[in-house]
Amino acid sequence: MAVLSIRMIGDPILRTPAAEVTDFGPELARLIGDMTETMIDVQGAGLAAPQVGIGLQVFTYRVDGAEGHVINPVLEVAGASQGEVDVEGCLSVPGLGSFVDRSDWARVTGRDLTGQEIVVEGTGMLARALQHETDHLRGRLYIDRLAGEDRKNALRAIRSADYNRVTTRTAAERARSLGSSFTRGVVPAPGATPGPSGGTSR
Repeated sequence: MAVLSIRMIGDPILRTPAAEVTDFGPELARLIGDMTETMIDVQGAGLAAPQVGIGLQVFTYRVDGAEGHVINPVLEVAGASQGEVDVEGCLSVPGLGSFVDRSDWARVTGRDLTGQEIVVEGTGMLARALQHETDHLRGRLYIDRLAGEDRKNALRAIRSADYNRVTTRTAAERARSLGSSFTRGVVPAPGATPGPSGGTSR
C-alpha cells in the first residue's frame, strides 16, 4: 500500500462524474488499500477516488470509529438540516472551510471490494461524510453547495494569489509521504532495496 497524491481544485477530474466500477479484482483492492492509507496519512474523514486521479465510483471513510469503503454508492438522505454545527472542508480545497447545509441522516447502498452489497448509514459527521464523498463521485465539491456571501467569499479566496501559495505548500508537505508504506520514516537497513511502494523489501 502507498500514499497517493491528492488532486487540488482546478484539476478537471474533480469536476468529472466517476464511472461505475465493473471489475472487482486485485487492482480495485489495491486502490482501496492505497486510498485508505492516504486518507489516514492526511488525517481525513473520507477520500474519493477522483481525488487521487482515478475516475471510479469508490470512496473510503473514517469517522468516529466507523471505517470502511463503498463502491458504486447510491445515496439517500432524510431528516432535518444539520445547520451550522460543523465547518466542512475538503482535502482537495485545503485551507478553507464553510458551513454547508447537509441532512442529518444519510445512507449509502453499494458494494465492497469483493462485490458484495453493503449498507452504511449514520447521522451527524458520518452522514456529512457520506454526502460529501458521494458528491465527489458526481463531480461536485462542497463549495458548489454554498450560496450568497459564503459562496462569494470562498470563490474570492480560491482566486487569490495567496490561495495559490496555500495549495503549493500543501502539495509540498503531502509529497513527503508519497509512495511510503505505513512504516514511513524507517531508515532502510544495510543491503535493503526500495520496494514497489517506496518502503523497503529484503
